[in-house]
Amino acid sequence: MTGSEIPSSFRLAYVPGVTPTKWVRVWHQRLPGVPLELLQTSAAEAPGLLAERGADAGLVRLPVDRTLLSAIPLYTETTVVVIPKGHVATAAEEVSLADLADEVVLHPLDDLLDWEALPGRPAIERPATTADAVELVAAGVGVLLVPQSLARLHHRKDLTYRPVPQAPASRVALSWPQEETTPDLVEEFIGIVRGRTVNSTRGRVAAAAQPPAKEKARAKAKRAETGEGARRKPAPGRQGAADRRGTAPKGGRSGQAGKRGKPRGR
Repeated sequence: MTGSEIPSSFRLAYVPGVTPTKWVRVWHQRLPGVPLELLQTSAAEAPGLLAERGADAGLVRLPVDRTLLSAIPLYTETTVVVIPKGHVATAAEEVSLADLADEVVLHPLDDLLDWEALPGRPAIERPATTADAVELVAAGVGVLLVPQSLARLHHRKDLTYRPVPQAPASRVALSWPQEETTPDLVEEFIGIVRGRTVNSTRGRVAAAAQPPAKEKARAKAKRAETGEGARRKPAPGRQGAADRRGTAPKGGRSGQAGKRGKPRGR
């Protein structure tokens, strides 16, 4: 990409529970001429979408296939148990896996938590999606373990949740297709999520989007020609008064001698 060439758009995929709003806002501030297209996809389908170049980058849940995708972990989410508001576990601030031993624990097919062994008792059938599992929790069929952001996403007035510190956690990452050289726009978004400033040496596209130095100098010269920013001159009357004050004799008022002679004798 040449110094002045700016790519036309950037496609960012994101999975349920992930909120890209703050990063998108910074993108629009830094690269107003490069539209950012948001693509919502399921956690299971996100890696395939990126591998097939259906998006330039994505906010996904780990793990992903590192032979196909690059990834930068961003944060780790707490896992919570979703329960009815009248459940006995609501009396505690957090729940252990042992507390769930007698519970029917729903395990949706789209669950990405890395379980060695699911706690509690298994349901007769696995729900197809997390949303379906939440409906079953509301119906009193069982409980559900999910990342906290998904519990918030599927919030219902008749349900609540409690942290489960012993449960596997979900890690969210920024991922993009493997390339020998990271694309400029991906590099820009990496800088945004990592908190780089707009003047970072890696901000190649943002720098290209800024007005060139010659244009800035030309605009400055034009302002000087039109008198913008020039110091304001005093009014003619005030200037004349200032001049008269400045030329008055040092010895006193004008017209008086600077030194008196001896008194004349009578």
